[in-house]
Amino acid sequence: MAEYFKEDGTVVPVTILSVPPVAVTKVFTKEHDGYDSVQVSFDQGKKKKLKEFRLKTSDQISLKKGDTIDISVFAYGDKITVSSLSKGKGFQGVVKRHGFHGGPRTHGQKHSEREPGSIGGGLRTRVPRGMRMAGRMGGDRVTQKNLEIVLVDKENNMLLVKGAIAGRRGTTVEIISR
Repeated sequence: MAEYFKEDGTVVPVTILSVPPVAVTKVFTKEHDGYDSVQVSFDQGKKKKLKEFRLKTSDQISLKKGDTIDISVFAYGDKITVSSLSKGKGFQGVVKRHGFHGGPRTHGQKHSEREPGSIGGGLRTRVPRGMRMAGRMGGDRVTQKNLEIVLVDKENNMLLVKGAIAGRRGTTVEIISR
């Protein structure tokens, strides 16, 4: 994240995204494949990744195999939808993962201040589905809608997006223009 100063002097928190060009590897049409979409490839380190994007109408298919899509499709002020994987936080207890308050520090609670408490015994002989417990946290796919593009740097293939985007440095981010 960084700060960007607009022409009127206001400061905007931005996330800097590196947007390399992607190559169209396949075009799916409704007549041939049953749906309209475009498959693109991009290099991520030593691997080449493929990603398919569905299209709403067949009129949007003006791309052919071998075409490249670069940062010039975006413009200042565009609203975009961004999807990425959030940071993984490992195995966490119920206080951090679900916001439990734990037990009191007095009244005989010696070592159980951050424990979850009862999980619903009674007449049941099983744990109810959806019971909030300790476990792995993070690493989820997060989609953020209506983010605004603040700056498009075509020379350096950089995109400045207003606000924070989930994920660590180097995470692959899917950007969809709305």
